[in-house]
Amino acid sequence: MTDTAVSRLVVVGANHRSSSLALRDALFVEDAAVPGVLALLRDRCGLTQAMLLSTCDRVEVMAVDADPGACGAALTRVLAELAGMDPADAAGQIYTLTGEDAVHHGFAVAASLDSQIIGEPHVLGQVKAAWRLARDAGMAGAELEAVVQGAFACAKRVRSETAIAQGPVSVASSAVQTARDLHGDLDRTRGLIVGTGDMAELMAEAFQAAGLIRLTVTAPRDTLAEGLARRIDAHAMPFDRLPEALRASDVVVTAVGGRTYAITLEQVRDALRKRRQRPIFLVDAGIPGDIEPAVNREENAFLYDLDDLEHIALSGRAGREAAARAAWDVVGQEVAAFLKRRAARDAAPAITALRDHADALRAEALAAAGGDADKATRLLVNRLLHEPSRFLRDVAEGGDEDARRAAEVLLRRLFALHDDKESDR
Repeated sequence: MTDTAVSRLVVVGANHRSSSLALRDALFVEDAAVPGVLALLRDRCGLTQAMLLSTCDRVEVMAVDADPGACGAALTRVLAELAGMDPADAAGQIYTLTGEDAVHHGFAVAASLDSQIIGEPHVLGQVKAAWRLARDAGMAGAELEAVVQGAFACAKRVRSETAIAQGPVSVASSAVQTARDLHGDLDRTRGLIVGTGDMAELMAEAFQAAGLIRLTVTAPRDTLAEGLARRIDAHAMPFDRLPEALRASDVVVTAVGGRTYAITLEQVRDALRKRRQRPIFLVDAGIPGDIEPAVNREENAFLYDLDDLEHIALSGRAGREAAARAAWDVVGQEVAAFLKRRAARDAAPAITALRDHADALRAEALAAAGGDADKATRLLVNRLLHEPSRFLRDVAEGGDEDARRAAEVLLRRLFALHDDKESDR
């Protein structure tokens, strides 16, 4: 691959598939701290173009560097240090993508196809916020901006041309309607969000719009809970007070996705006893699940997962998979179009140099011909063809038949020459 903007692109990060929740929590960077981390990347890795995307499901850096391999290794070391880990221990959970793979990944992330909840509508907003922070920090160069703007355009096409975003919205609507069936009007109910995963904010907004009188947010990491609470105008509560919050809540949505259950059967039984068996509606939006499945056997605990809510919304797995395939097709088309545009842009200097060279030869031929147009034309043709002819002879004299054929094919394509042997057939 030639040294183009695409070849210099690198993405290094950890997401919900590559890493543990503990590592992502350790890597998470609050918005207020992003400028400092970008400055660290500038100092430690020599970067002048970089964007840091930090959410509950991923922390990754997209950057442009002349040596993406070395840059990827340096970024991995810095991320490991930020997480307080030995780089060798963190390396297995941190991925590095370069060139076209990095472009494809960036487009898929913006289009919400690389999320735990495919089509989750807040992802594009998170990417746009990360780009604003990069611009404010002076790290938004032209090459990186081209990739980011291409990703935004791709995400817009995915949302307008496919049904990928309808799934999460319909799931949230189904959750609200099911809660209403259980509790009646929600303006007399209290809600609890446990975790800050993909569906947390969407569910919170849906229940708030339905009239929920009070909403509390808690998460294993207090800073994440506080950040989500600020965004949705809710109350934050320390995670160690979860049993207390559970007792006070009529609607509970979990979106942690950890390796152990955030809510256990015993916690729900205790909450129901202290609520005098007033029912609790629970939505497990974690991947993997956050609520012990046995909770569903409790008489006044009504537990639904995302598949349950999708069935209620009449958007089954087949429809979701069809929408995802259509969305991935759009991403493929947009990546191909972007790469084609960049290739044309990268070729522009060579084309300009060729035109300038031909124009200089034309001026020399006119001067040497002394006003004789026929002579000037012959001189120009000879001078234009001198270097291509010499190049083809040198290759032929080198004795490499494959190289000679490749050079001949290239010249025929460049000058649109017909092969006499082919035309005689």
